[in-house]
Amino acid sequence: MNIPFLNLKEINKPYVDKIETAIKEVVHSGWYLQGQQNELFESNLSSIIECSNVIGTGNGLDALRLIFRAYIELGQLKPGDEVIVPANTYIASLLAISDNNLVPVLVEPDINTYNIDADKISSKITTRTKAILVVHLYGRVCPMDEISSLAKKHQLFMVEDNAQAIGAEFRGASSGNLGDAAAFSFYPGKNIGALGDAGAVTTNNDELARVIRAIANYGSSQKYKNQYKGVNSRLDEVQAAILNVKLDDLNMITKRRQELAKKYCSRIINPEVILPQMPKDLKQHAWHLFVIRTMYRDQLMKYLAAHNIGTMIHYPIPIHKQVAYKELSELSLPITEQLHDTIMSIPLHQCLSGNEQDYIIEAINAFSPKGV
Repeated sequence: MNIPFLNLKEINKPYVDKIETAIKEVVHSGWYLQGQQNELFESNLSSIIECSNVIGTGNGLDALRLIFRAYIELGQLKPGDEVIVPANTYIASLLAISDNNLVPVLVEPDINTYNIDADKISSKITTRTKAILVVHLYGRVCPMDEISSLAKKHQLFMVEDNAQAIGAEFRGASSGNLGDAAAFSFYPGKNIGALGDAGAVTTNNDELARVIRAIANYGSSQKYKNQYKGVNSRLDEVQAAILNVKLDDLNMITKRRQELAKKYCSRIINPEVILPQMPKDLKQHAWHLFVIRTMYRDQLMKYLAAHNIGTMIHYPIPIHKQVAYKELSELSLPITEQLHDTIMSIPLHQCLSGNEQDYIIEAINAFSPKGV
């Protein structure tokens, strides 16, 4: 049996006919940007998230960048303001902050959930702190009760990096509609993926949405009249059409991933493997990734590779140890470093069969570092 970590061809196979039809419709429409497919996508996502404003963007990073940039244009943030952000996130979260000349303030994660530790946020808040960027890492919603309370107490904007968590919920509300604004990524490998780069912003703030939409369109809300020094980050019609095909299956995809995760957590019993913590409410996790921890990561990855099971590391190098952020290299972040040294991801996606998952479980349970 050969089980790659992710097989995008297989994941997209059920949609081929509908995608081809949708693309043909776009081609024959003669309208390739800011057209009916984009409007339909924004309407569809708005209904799913139950959020009043959706703006399609070129990718997830741009979605985050545009949120902070819009706050600056509205005079609600200014260069030098601080933004609380988890230390163990993907670099895109920090790029969106520093690209806007804002200052990222890294906070350690909870070692059990991998999300930002709400108890550690307060000590990082200063008079310069103006926002919290929560990252629903691997698809699990952050502890929003505690974080929302802190944001309200200190009058901070709360922005969600929802790139990995579409389909997750918190107390009946969708992730991406739990703060002031949220960024989505539809990179091909995401739970709902385009066939290229794509992203979106969601917000219930009409004025913020207006500014974001204008900035993303060269700073213009009316052709040839530019209010801002904008950028070009628009969701094209082809990717919008593809996403419209897939969005109907979001609930099915999420439920399947939750079932697979539950099976992994109940059946993997190897004492050398630490499993992700299951939330009390299963809907709080969309399971974009199934991340385990082990002190024998290299050995386990080689062992699984020998059994034709693909694995990955999300992410091998913490941001404060990246050359790009060398100014953060002296930070003491032992929990973040421990996680980055021990985590690895095993296959989990809606096309993973029961037999394939059984094979993965059996292989992991049979692993012994002494036998490698």
